[in-house]
Amino acid sequence: MNIKSQKDFFSGLMFMVVGVTFAWGASTYNIGTGARMGPGYFPLVLGILLAILGAAIVFVSLTKGGPDGDKIGKFAWKPLFFIISANLVFGVCIGGLPSIGLPPLGLVVGIYLLTFIASNAGDTFKPKEAAVLATILALLSYLAFVVMLKLQFPVWPAFFKA
Repeated sequence: MNIKSQKDFFSGLMFMVVGVTFAWGASTYNIGTGARMGPGYFPLVLGILLAILGAAIVFVSLTKGGPDGDKIGKFAWKPLFFIISANLVFGVCIGGLPSIGLPPLGLVVGIYLLTFIASNAGDTFKPKEAAVLATILALLSYLAFVVMLKLQFPVWPAFFKA
């Protein structure tokens, strides 16, 4: 077996592992039928489709590829760190950290912090662009989730309330 594209091979394996895991996890729920779907039906079908897609990608990686074998490059630690950190900070901003007494900071503060932290994942950081993007995201998120969907979560930090 000769792998002609390492990138495709390992991404296909990743799809297969995630798909099988979702399908296996969904099997603990009531599946139901196509006409009367249970809570496990959609994740089961989605997991199976993802595993099939992964198998197809693995097959193609064994038959087609670039002249150098599409080698996998070195791992990008900086973007991984900043993207995961941004999401964790956003979660803390929405829910707070009661264990240390930090109240929720709200949606707007969370989006600004998320945008500024995630913007550091790239090669260059441009604060003006990050500020504009954060403002647009905060406004659209407020309109979508609070105004239109009427979701109940803090928009502003608790200490802003009178």
